[in-house]
Amino acid sequence: MAEYKLELKNVSKSFPGVKALDHVQLAVRPGSVHALMGENGAGKSTLMKCLFGIYKMDEGEIFLDGVKVEIKDPDDAMKKGVAMVHQELQPVPARSIAENMYLGRFPVKKYGPLQVIDHDKMYEDSKYWLKELGLDFDPKALLGTLSIGQMQCVEIAKAVSHDAKVIIFDEPTSSLSDKEVDFLFRIMNDLRDKGVSMIYISHKMDEIKQIADDITIMRDGTYIGTWGADEISTDDIITKMVGRELTNVYPEHHHEIGEVVLECENISSIHERSFQDVTFNLRKGEILGFGGLVGAQRTELMEGIFGIRHLSQGTIKVHGKEVRVRKPKDAMDAGIGMITEDRRGSGIFGCLSIKDNVGISVYNKFLKAGFILDHPAINKVVDDSIEKLRIKTPSKETLIANLSGGNQQKVIVSRWLANDPDILIMDEPTRGIDVGAKHEIYEIMEDLAQQGKAIIMISSEMPELLGMADRVYVMCDGHLRGEITDPADMTQEKVMSYATQF
Repeated sequence: MAEYKLELKNVSKSFPGVKALDHVQLAVRPGSVHALMGENGAGKSTLMKCLFGIYKMDEGEIFLDGVKVEIKDPDDAMKKGVAMVHQELQPVPARSIAENMYLGRFPVKKYGPLQVIDHDKMYEDSKYWLKELGLDFDPKALLGTLSIGQMQCVEIAKAVSHDAKVIIFDEPTSSLSDKEVDFLFRIMNDLRDKGVSMIYISHKMDEIKQIADDITIMRDGTYIGTWGADEISTDDIITKMVGRELTNVYPEHHHEIGEVVLECENISSIHERSFQDVTFNLRKGEILGFGGLVGAQRTELMEGIFGIRHLSQGTIKVHGKEVRVRKPKDAMDAGIGMITEDRRGSGIFGCLSIKDNVGISVYNKFLKAGFILDHPAINKVVDDSIEKLRIKTPSKETLIANLSGGNQQKVIVSRWLANDPDILIMDEPTRGIDVGAKHEIYEIMEDLAQQGKAIIMISSEMPELLGMADRVYVMCDGHLRGEITDPADMTQEKVMSYATQF
């Protein structure tokens, strides 16, 4: 048996204006969980896309069980036993679980010259693989009836059904509750016991220490080193990732809190199972945190305030004046901006440049003769944003889809800063980005608060919520269950006591 199930040797990959990978190494032992860590932009996802056949390597070799292989495309990768569970799921919710598992490779049966899908075999095989992972799902049920966490588990079952020798997990827990994370880890432990090798990409240090056997760290497209998970401390991991020591992840608060700028009174969703009778306020220069468990309806509440969802009752006042918010433009006209949780799905315009992603919110302000865009003025706004927020990019014309997650998030922040809102809602602002980029987002938030901007921050990461918020509201089952104003009461236990008051 080969010492390593998978080896990547001297992998290099360049894109126009940037060298994404520079002679990177990776060696994964049989039946192990190998954590791949690094800041956003370190090259982790690029390396995995080279392995999975999405990108073609400029240089480098791939070995499976000691044998050199060439992987031409994702279909070829899966045939060779390499599967990938992507961070951003692409389910077909209107089709069954089985159809999602066998999409693109449906079993068929022949009737003379005709071929038709063998539904019986597909359901039978799906049921077998689901059962292998301890998933009690009906393969005929619509995928859309499952939670995000359950869809993630179906995606893993799909990967296992390919008889995968190596499974890549790219930020698999970014949308999962603690209970769903525990279930995922149980599945991963079972797979490890069966000899499956796994590559695990995550920025959550506690998860890495809990599940990983080995850790490889990358920085700026280069290989830094590999260690046993019990041989390296969390502080050392962070230092090697960012190339510097981060002693204070959360910046000190120097902002001054002023008068009330936003009042929401008894606002309710038109859907009875969503948020109901919510009353709260937000002050100038304040970072207001919203905590709660998955399903607490925090995101839905903010979407209601921003006009994405309809309200059945209640009033919203900005600077003491009642505003009617029926669509996002109404909220924007009232000085409210919102950075959504789903960065890829509803935050960025992936096929457009950084310039267009920033400028789209202010094009109407930069018109000559009423209909001609003033590109020099727009370029200045975008260039200032790139410099101020330290966005790593070859140029403003680069497609935003080619940036790392942390830099994409900075572009979205730039878009709203260009629009100059008084109130900024930030829903999971650091989801899926590394500790170095998180620190930069926190500094941006503190700087905005010092300028007098009022910020609402939804976060499922308890340390982040307690480290950044001046005041915290906690929701459960669509209702506000508590408000924490005293710094002495800002504890995980206090938040959880409110978050579980059904």
